[in-house]
Amino acid sequence: MSNQILIFLVDTILGLLSLALLLRFYFQLLRVPFYNSVSQFLIAVTDFMVRPARRFIPGWAGIDLSTLILAWLLESIIVTSTFMAQGYDFEVNIVGSLGVMGLLGIVEIIETTLYIVLLAIIMQAVLSWVNPHSPLAPLLDSFTSPFLAVFRRRIPPVANVDLSPLFVLILIQVLLMIVAGIHKEITLMLF
Repeated sequence: MSNQILIFLVDTILGLLSLALLLRFYFQLLRVPFYNSVSQFLIAVTDFMVRPARRFIPGWAGIDLSTLILAWLLESIIVTSTFMAQGYDFEVNIVGSLGVMGLLGIVEIIETTLYIVLLAIIMQAVLSWVNPHSPLAPLLDSFTSPFLAVFRRRIPPVANVDLSPLFVLILIQVLLMIVAGIHKEITLMLF
């Protein structure tokens, strides 16, 4: 019972912090408008980690690597603590086990990224029907445009209905299935 509570707390607290770091990373990467309440919130919540990390982890080609690496470290800590709470013995092969935990951290980052894009596209579609002039609309448009543009170039609107979100959602679902299989294969490397 106490292991379940510990796993829940670690996963929730570190998972939310990792999510905030990932969102901050993608907002910077995709040039989402800086002066909106969501961006300001993400900066306020994650600055205590990102600023010190930037001293040791420089950016590269305009990409904030420190934020991404911090998110990966948090995901790796979550995965490692989950295995530890379930009784996995890391002392048998500590180097191999830590390598697998790092790989699982990368897989978790990819999975979280896919869910972020999925949720952003769904939110954008709902807002376009309910309240297209919402203050959140430009933020979502900036975030989702690079993903939707790939399909918008190839698939014209049908009766003024943009079908690109549907195709992106289908692609994300397929990618989530692939990521789940990779996660399972990497986990099997431990046993």
